[in-house]
Amino acid sequence: MEERYLSAGRAAEELGISVATLYAYVSRGMVRSEAVDGKGRSRRYRAEDVWRLKERKERRRDPDGVVEGALHWGTPVLESGITLIDSGALYYRGRDVGVLAEEKSIEEVAALIWTGEEAMAPVLFPPEMSGPSRRIRTLLESVDGLTPVEVFQVLLPVAAAEDPAAYDLRHPAVARTGARILRLMTEVAAGESAPGLAETLWRGWRPGDPGAEALLGSALVSCADHELPVSTFAARCVASSGATPYAVVLAGLAALGGVKHGGEIELVEAFLREVEDAGHARAVISGRLRRGERIPGFGHSLYPGGDPRGAGLLRLTTRAYPESVAVTLSDNVAGEMLHLMDERPTVDFALATVARTLELPPGGAVALFALGRTVGWIGHAIEQYRSGALIRPRARYVGEQPRDR
Repeated sequence: MEERYLSAGRAAEELGISVATLYAYVSRGMVRSEAVDGKGRSRRYRAEDVWRLKERKERRRDPDGVVEGALHWGTPVLESGITLIDSGALYYRGRDVGVLAEEKSIEEVAALIWTGEEAMAPVLFPPEMSGPSRRIRTLLESVDGLTPVEVFQVLLPVAAAEDPAAYDLRHPAVARTGARILRLMTEVAAGESAPGLAETLWRGWRPGDPGAEALLGSALVSCADHELPVSTFAARCVASSGATPYAVVLAGLAALGGVKHGGEIELVEAFLREVEDAGHARAVISGRLRRGERIPGFGHSLYPGGDPRGAGLLRLTTRAYPESVAVTLSDNVAGEMLHLMDERPTVDFALATVARTLELPPGGAVALFALGRTVGWIGHAIEQYRSGALIRPRARYVGEQPRDR
């Protein structure tokens, strides 16, 4: 678990100062502290304040190194009010994602992320929203054999050309455009239409299974945002140029397809098929380890104690389908990984488990991820449009120097 508080000695050591100087920092409001219950005059110090001061010192000593490290799980480079990752937990606008995944619809979570008010969901997603246009329906007939995410990438440019309102980049208008995009993507993926997004997927993918709708909705909520992964950073860069929300989502989808992002889910699916064929999780894991191969779907740099999205979604899947062969297989794999490597499942592993449990169509797990994450991409676009800032970092040139003529 990530540390939230440090002792005076530890805080002073991290900052390279004396305890007396630490007290001076506290008095000037640079480091927050609070009394420790039952320990007299003892106080503890907010770790996030200490890390922030430490980063400032390092930036002054080696500014190039700090900037470079910021692009690799390092120093925050953008401000956002959407997602907080703290002490092994995940929050959307201060709300625990595990609770939201169980209690709220994806429409309510989208409204929360886009407007700060989940009660805006009926306004953003009215039941009478129009479906795909005739041109898009015709185009759908020519994309047989593509995965849902590939279909999104084909259709969204056409939908953008038919939606002049998407050029209105004011906050309320972007939220409405985001709702149209998300509705279109969901209906295209499912081949069905229903008042709710999760209901649409349920009707298209798992009709007749009453437990599937809630699980699909929970999966969408679990994937809605995750701070600044590569797809969201790409989406914000595109938004900063003043491009429409359709272009923002297309940028996110392009990055999502990489094997180090959404493609991880496909690696997990292949791994689970390997375990199923072998009939022995430990043998497959051991074989991969001997060959120096990575086990996909386990361990996350931001969650030393385990990805809460993975744990929560697996728990909901087990609760809904306790007798599922797919759930049993995933449980066995997760147990062996915990025993052998002390690693816990990520959301990628959980999504692959959901897809196997519900027997989703090919590409269904990645589509779930993309649909949920579209909510976050639109939320970050709204923040970027409102800031008015162009994201334009500089590169440090390391190539050949100009030659004298």
